This record gives sequence, structure tokens and C-alpha cells, in this order.
Amino acid sequence: MQQKLLHRAEGQRTYAVVLETGDEVMRCLGGFAAAEKISAAQLTAVGALRDVVLMYFDWEKKDYLRIPVAEQVEVASLIGEGPDGKPSFHVHLVVGKRDGTAMAEHLAEAHVRPTLEVIVTENPAHLRKVKDKDSGLLLIRPAA
Repeated sequence: MQQKLLHRAEGQRTYAVVLETGDEVMRCLGGFAAAEKISAAQLTAVGALRDVVLMYFDWEKKDYLRIPVAEQVEVASLIGEGPDGKPSFHVHLVVGKRDGTAMAEHLAEAHVRPTLEVIVTENPAHLRKVKDKDSGLLLIRPAA
């Protein structure tokens, strides 16, 4: 993994974080956030993955179902937020498969091949998340 600070102004930093073949996406992003002491940020990315595990939130079970995709995929869209006080990101991902179909869900884990180019923009001030009693999820509550 390589990184470069692109911009810094008024409490906000923007980084390019480039992951390389074999890097595990969520582990690298968490390590980056911890090392740079990023407490809240937005991220976007493009690239490709050799495998991915997506997660679907099952409302009835109040738990995530894992969906493995064991093939090379293109990252059509990757957006996320975090780390909200801990070194992890909440990432949504759309991947394109060889046959042109797409799959989309939360990102649990993935391995890069050949690259994933991520732009991380730190928030100078951010909204706090609060555990929602109905879903059990951490959700943004502006008044919190």
C-alpha cells in the first residue's frame, strides 16, 4: 500500500491511498486510518479485485449475510464513510463481473488485483452515529 497527502486545509486532509495486488482492502484502510489518526472521513475508489465478500443486512435476523464472490471483478463504485472513532470504514461496493452483471452490498473483505485507487477525504467535523434500537445498526443522528 502506498499513500500520499494531497491536500490539507482548515482541519481537512485528502489522501490518495493506492492498494496493490494481494492487499486486503478493509485491513489496509483500517491500518491507514489508525496510522493517520483519522476520526471521520469519506472515501471513493476505482480498481479491481481478485475476490470479494459482500454482506447483506437481513432485517429479520438483524445480522449480515455473507456473499462470497470468488472471481476477478471490476470496482464499478466504492463509497464509504468512517471510521467514526474506530479504525474501520463502512463501505458500499458495486462490482462488475465478466458477463457484465453487477453485484452490490456492504464490503466485508476483498483482495486487490491489480490495484485499488482510493481517495480519502477527512471530515473536519462530523456527525456522530448512535445505535438504532430497531435495527441494532449505528446510524447518523444529527442531534446526538
